[in-house]
Amino acid sequence: MRVVQFQRRPVPTQFSVEGYFDRVRSQLAEKADIVPHVLPRYSRGVWGRLRNICYAARHQDDVNHVTGDVHYAALLLPRRKTILTVLDCQILDRLKGWRRAVVKFLWYTLPVRRVSRITVISEETKRQLLREVNFPADYVYVIPVSVSELYHPSPQPFCDECPRILQVGTKANKNVVRLVKALQGIRCRLEIVGPIDQELKSLLEVCQVDYRAFGRLTDSELVERYEQADVISFVSTYEGFGMPIVEAQCVERVCVTSNCSSMPEVAGNGACLVDPFDVQSIRQGFQRVIFDAAYRESLIEAGRQNRLRFDAQRIADAFLKLYCQVYEESQK
Repeated sequence: MRVVQFQRRPVPTQFSVEGYFDRVRSQLAEKADIVPHVLPRYSRGVWGRLRNICYAARHQDDVNHVTGDVHYAALLLPRRKTILTVLDCQILDRLKGWRRAVVKFLWYTLPVRRVSRITVISEETKRQLLREVNFPADYVYVIPVSVSELYHPSPQPFCDECPRILQVGTKANKNVVRLVKALQGIRCRLEIVGPIDQELKSLLEVCQVDYRAFGRLTDSELVERYEQADVISFVSTYEGFGMPIVEAQCVERVCVTSNCSSMPEVAGNGACLVDPFDVQSIRQGFQRVIFDAAYRESLIEAGRQNRLRFDAQRIADAFLKLYCQVYEESQK
């Protein structure tokens, strides 16, 4: 059995999907023949996407796996031999009217008709997907994201006098504006990974929040930021999964995250849950993890148990089982 994983052509600001399936291939290196194929064109414009569709059709094999963000690459692949990974449905929440209808048809409705199985990274994504498309629920498999081996326990004393709070990401759904407002008056140091615009800079100054901003970091540099942090902030308004939650649990840092979307599912009992749309709720969450040491330690301990669900070998084996199932059915 030969498995082909089709991946998007990466851009500098997008790399999480690539790391996810790099880890799957690494864990299965001695168990399966898995070949990655990076699509030749960026997912832009009609011509570039048509080239990607044709490329996938020419390089198909025993089992074809379209891995996230380029769903349309499945359109010319044989249905019985093809698996699609759907990371989230967030784009459908952002679009309205005819634009939403077009994207839904080309990215979701048509591609799911061309595959025999779908994998998603959370139960929340599965629920959202099945609200949008007609597909057998039993053929949608929840296989979560594994954590890089770079993230490992790194205990350090908690600095309750001026804790260092790490915020990873600055896109709109990361909710950084409400986070900054919530931290106003709390003695802390906010470290932001991701580009910040002038509006956010002005807000940080108005709220008198001490901060340091980082641009693009290497994997090892990002891990270092986790290890030096006291609290991980992830109060997003929407996530298909929520890797920083699990990364925080692996490094053994307390995490404040949202009580909506996929985040409670990912966090288990190992994070402080707040309402991301309520500044006061966010503020109270940070105050509790900063000033209540017993509560903070209980979350870290629960995180130690929860992170076992995201073991790289366990997740890779789930993919291998699915590959074998699809291959066996295709041979009948």
